[in-house]
Amino acid sequence: MSSSCIAQCSAFHPASSQTILLYTVQMTAATRKKVLSLYMRVFRVARTWQASVPQETDTERKYIVQEGRTLFRQNQQRTDPESIQRCIEECEARIEIGLHYRNPFPRASYLPPMGLATQKGRKLRTQQRLRKQAKPVYLQSHDET
Repeated sequence: MSSSCIAQCSAFHPASSQTILLYTVQMTAATRKKVLSLYMRVFRVARTWQASVPQETDTERKYIVQEGRTLFRQNQQRTDPESIQRCIEECEARIEIGLHYRNPFPRASYLPPMGLATQKGRKLRTQQRLRKQAKPVYLQSHDET
């Protein structure tokens, strides 16, 4: 029932008044509102962030802003509603985890290289597929390290 529409959206960084996000995509108005709301929430979190070590506050604030810009720009051309929803869920999860643990950096996924059960034979490919499936929602945008 929700119709798709083309929207040109721009969001401004509160401190610099420079346009940091300008794109044209097809999505519903509710989705567009949710994405822009999350984008601004990232900047609000960065603006009010207090590190556990006071000397690291500026570094962590810069990281939050940089990571938010990078991921939103990386995903701005997505048009598949399921893909957009996964990105929204990842963003919400990363914000909540960061606030809960007072750490803006993504939490590591601790899986040993060959630590998942597999069938006989196709070990490496199966392990890679299982690791990808086991990756938590808040790390979906990060590559394997």
